[in-house]
Amino acid sequence: MTRLLLVTETFPPEVNGVARTLGRWVEAFQSRGYQVRVIRPRQRNEPRRRDLVHGMPLPFYPQVRIGIASPTTLLGQMNQFAPDLIHIATEGPLGLSALLAARWSGTPIASSFHTNFDHYADHYGFFGADWLGLRYLRWFHNRTRITLVPSEATRSRLLANGFQRVEIWSRGVDSELFHPRHRDEQLRRSLGLGPDDPLLLYVGRLAPEKNLPLLLEAFSRLQAELPRERREKLRLALVGHGPLGNSLTRNMPGIVLPGAQHGLELSRWYASADLFAFPSQSETFGNVVLEAQASGLATVGFDCQGVNEQVIPEVNGLLVPIGGDLTPSLRRLCDDPALRQRLGRAARQRAEQLTWISIFDDLENRYLQLLEQRASC
Repeated sequence: MTRLLLVTETFPPEVNGVARTLGRWVEAFQSRGYQVRVIRPRQRNEPRRRDLVHGMPLPFYPQVRIGIASPTTLLGQMNQFAPDLIHIATEGPLGLSALLAARWSGTPIASSFHTNFDHYADHYGFFGADWLGLRYLRWFHNRTRITLVPSEATRSRLLANGFQRVEIWSRGVDSELFHPRHRDEQLRRSLGLGPDDPLLLYVGRLAPEKNLPLLLEAFSRLQAELPRERREKLRLALVGHGPLGNSLTRNMPGIVLPGAQHGLELSRWYASADLFAFPSQSETFGNVVLEAQASGLATVGFDCQGVNEQVIPEVNGLLVPIGGDLTPSLRRLCDDPALRQRLGRAARQRAEQLTWISIFDDLENRYLQLLEQRASC
């Protein structure tokens, strides 16, 4: 039986696109008969296990925990499990230790690039450190057999910056879990909304890199433009958690903060909304855009990497130039239910074609090629 080892600093029950993708990775390969082990940080109140390393919360983002383990400790775990291939999914302290240990063991290493961490430096006060972050990421990934990225834009950016052996591992969506049939009028009534009152939705981290202040500013302008009776019925739901939390929305009417949602509850929020408002400009893919599309929502976002490969203007959403104002596009969709529905139907049709089965078929074939290359050496 082929053994696969995954090393990651984020994993369910954490709520983010990377964690959910890696949770599906484990399910997919276990269902295909592979023996899978995951090395990750231990979460709060989780019992100690050999494959759970010490986890430490980031001071400026306590919802995220980094893993602490020495390369020699990880090498011992690798020798005990004897994986045929090691996939390192994150580049933090745990990923670095795993990279060193895996290279000592001689096991083939695949890595994946999920997050533009080099773009996050300025958002967290590390001004001018983006170039240093990029150099580290390039050094890290160039020491693996393959770097897997979710979009062509990300691949092009990395190749242009000296990354080697970069290939696409795209993303799929569960179009049964995320489906328009989960629309819940009771949820909408609990927000004070009638059938025709628009609910705007954002799903993701409540964090600086997501550009949420731009969305809140646009929402405030939209409220100011609407007549009083419509303004009082307008809602923007921010589904998720993060370091900004309630500080984003003090004294702002119309904002709803449901917190992080999971499974069917999350699908209810998507399907009960009328449009998806996504201000982030730092995505490598944007899993939430695909989930919104599967739920039958048109997306309003910026014309940037991670969004413009999924949203086709006037077909399944609206794109705004970087630096532009989201307000006119939000107003247009709020004012035109027929347009919202037409774009939402096209969004759903796109999502139905992007199944996880085909995505993991491609990834499995690429792993098998790496193992064949090792056998022939």
